[in-house]
Amino acid sequence: MTTVDVICYKYKPLKNGELPIKIRICKDRKTRYINLGVSTQAEDWDFEKNRPKPSCPNKEVLEKLIYNKISEIKRKIVELKSENKDFSVATLVENVSNPTKFITVGELFKQHIHCLEEGKRTGYRLSIQQTYNSLLKFNRHLDIPFSEMDCNWLRRYETWLRKQGKSENTIGIRFRN
Repeated sequence: MTTVDVICYKYKPLKNGELPIKIRICKDRKTRYINLGVSTQAEDWDFEKNRPKPSCPNKEVLEKLIYNKISEIKRKIVELKSENKDFSVATLVENVSNPTKFITVGELFKQHIHCLEEGKRTGYRLSIQQTYNSLLKFNRHLDIPFSEMDCNWLRRYETWLRKQGKSENTIGIRFRN
């Protein structure tokens, strides 16, 4: 069971006397906090209900920010559970705080080719470039995530290479790259 709450962290006030607002995530008796980057005066926070008081000057903005962050965290929890991935509080906080940017197959090939050019590794760069061009001819575009390149996709690529008359060594090199 994972719980997600908002709290006004009164244990460590800021230099200006305001209290930071944080999201508290608890799982398996472990607790982590995500700082929302906003703070409020103690008299503007209802510590019983853990929400801004009606008299809080930025009540609507704070409530919207809190709601959006809690929704994002809960969405990530549901996503991880639906994929049957086990997670800890620390990994959940890491996923929410620093989301990974997915890179496509084509983007990774281009980055790799560029790095090889800068390193003046022309022979290996040529091999990678040939693999890139071959994949581009096979699939017509490489704007695909790596998860799409499953076993069936790779078998179709291998069959296509054989129909192109490529030797075993060439096919092996393409798959290695």
